[in-house]
Amino acid sequence: MDNVIQTAGLVRSFDDIEAVRGVDLEVKPGEIYGFLGPNGAGKSTVVKMLTTLLTPTAGTATVLGHDVVTGANEIRLRIGAALQEASLDDKQSGREILQLQGSLYGLTKAEVAQRIDELSTLIEFDAIDRWIREYSGGMKRRLDLAASLMHNPDLLFLDEPTTGLDPQSRARVWEEVRALNSELGTTIFLTTQYLEEADELADRVGIINAGKIVGEGTPDELKRSVGADVIQVRLLSTDEPAIEALQQLDVVDKVERGPRSLLISVSNGAASVSPVAVQLDAIGAEVAELTLRTPTLDDVFLELTGDRIEVNQ
Repeated sequence: MDNVIQTAGLVRSFDDIEAVRGVDLEVKPGEIYGFLGPNGAGKSTVVKMLTTLLTPTAGTATVLGHDVVTGANEIRLRIGAALQEASLDDKQSGREILQLQGSLYGLTKAEVAQRIDELSTLIEFDAIDRWIREYSGGMKRRLDLAASLMHNPDLLFLDEPTTGLDPQSRARVWEEVRALNSELGTTIFLTTQYLEEADELADRVGIINAGKIVGEGTPDELKRSVGADVIQVRLLSTDEPAIEALQQLDVVDKVERGPRSLLISVSNGAASVSPVAVQLDAIGAEVAELTLRTPTLDDVFLELTGDRIEVNQ
């Protein structure tokens, strides 16, 4: 098998709205593929088509060698999916959820018990026999992930698995994702709106915006494609005079307003910090903070779309 996932011209429309507009994807065996984009970009719609929950309006898609329309049953037996909304019954315990999931995939009682033991590090084992209604949001997300892994899937879909989680819960999910990939070789398709998550976990990243793929590559390749270091300046004074003054410098490629500071794109950050600082001092700008950083995936997204990702917690 050359690719675990292969799509060509994938389209999905809802009445007059084209949510996915001709997506071409290739996901290789054993990689973590990060699918990055803001809310409403089409990430979840793509996942629902790849997991056979939605039928494409046009184009083709194969998963594990099977067509998502004609081979849906074969695909479902070999994939795991933890989608945005966890389908958990509040009147069941965590153990009952996992036992049910295992039995649905034909595991024996012994195999179910073994898998629950193996997955115990992902959930809080002392809570496994408590009712789901007593679980926190983070515990529910981790239980949903554990349920999707009961049958040892060849391919795991994680649709924004850490949205709304506290930092500790998010870190635990990240650890499990890394372990699944490195220790078991599980191919993982990860959608996220968190830039740090894609940068931290993904071997390759596809950036989707308004239903189209606008960039793809390893995180380092994408960041290098921006071709600039960034000097970040937080001012206590009005920034308009500073923007005009900085744009006059030869070392400055571009100046823009970030959420809390000015972002100054330069070709050589180390050599440009001093001229920038001198220019700001010359116009009497009150500088609270001046830092140099290399490009981030947020800078890549801005370069490709003209906007930044706004994360809804």
